[in-house]
Amino acid sequence: MNKSTSNHIDQLLIDSGLFPTKKIQQKLKSFDFSDETILITGAAGSIGSGLTKQLITCRYKKLILVDVAESPLYDLIKDLEFEDTENIDFRLLNITEEQSLQHLFETYKPTLIFHTAAYKHVPLMEGNPYEAIKLNILGTKLLVDLSIEYSVKKFIFISTDKAVNPISIMGMSKRIAENYLNHLSTKSKTQFITTRFGNILGSNGSVLPLFKKQIELCIPLTVTNDSISRYFISKSKACALILEITAFNNHTSCTYTFNMGEPIKIIDLAERLVVFSGNLAEKTEIKITELRPGEKLHENIVSKNETLTPTEHEDILLVKLKEGVEPKIINFTELVNITPKMPHSEIKSILEKYV
Repeated sequence: MNKSTSNHIDQLLIDSGLFPTKKIQQKLKSFDFSDETILITGAAGSIGSGLTKQLITCRYKKLILVDVAESPLYDLIKDLEFEDTENIDFRLLNITEEQSLQHLFETYKPTLIFHTAAYKHVPLMEGNPYEAIKLNILGTKLLVDLSIEYSVKKFIFISTDKAVNPISIMGMSKRIAENYLNHLSTKSKTQFITTRFGNILGSNGSVLPLFKKQIELCIPLTVTNDSISRYFISKSKACALILEITAFNNHTSCTYTFNMGEPIKIIDLAERLVVFSGNLAEKTEIKITELRPGEKLHENIVSKNETLTPTEHEDILLVKLKEGVEPKIINFTELVNITPKMPHSEIKSILEKYV
């Protein structure tokens, strides 16, 4: 591991928020959303809560925070207990339930949506493909269609680098959702924007909290392959860049990615964390296991059919389809007809048609 990689990892570890004594507080940029009624789905999740905590420092008309998970939503309410929540509403709601979602739009008429709700755990979704389709694809479609019906101005979709050349159920479900937004981006008054980035360091279910727990328990750190690598970005940076994108007005393409630096080998992250943790980690070992279902050795931020173009912001890049390439047309009837009883291999073969 060279010094540049080591420094990169150290900064990510500090930015993760898991090491509060070393955390450097960043001054957040204040955005003006005075005329906007903002809806965040998955508001209690890593990105949703991160966006919420940055937005409460801004001006906005109304903030509606939606999540299906009761305890995490309650935790978010408690986190904001001493903030000004007069114009914030918390709603326990499943975005796959049309009647509930329709009522939400009728009640609030949101003008700006951050759609962060998703199932994101790759091996879990390999074993539960029906649930991934129901939430990541059909839930997104329902939200998108209602956004058009209720004249939402901007819809920001949180995607992932796993949607690029996807081999997993989770990656395919996100890619299909991306394709639907791309298909609509030039056909609707609602501006649909996709943000695609790598692993959020320190987020729920990510590798860093797992490593930290393994160190504290004095058990070996588990790495699935000694060559596996990932793009990483801190939650604070990802959320700040997502908010920056709300000022963009580009209807010709709707996908953006972020400058995340070079991919980091997971074993380098593990080794550096051992050093970073000090005396606690003196006897920590690293154990190589095996790739889990749906995992790739390396991720990409663009496919062979896409190109990257700089934007006015140095850390935000525009992802454009190459000339002559069109988004896949999706047969939603076929997807709706998928059932939990179908073999997983059959479900995957259906999804492969649309990525």
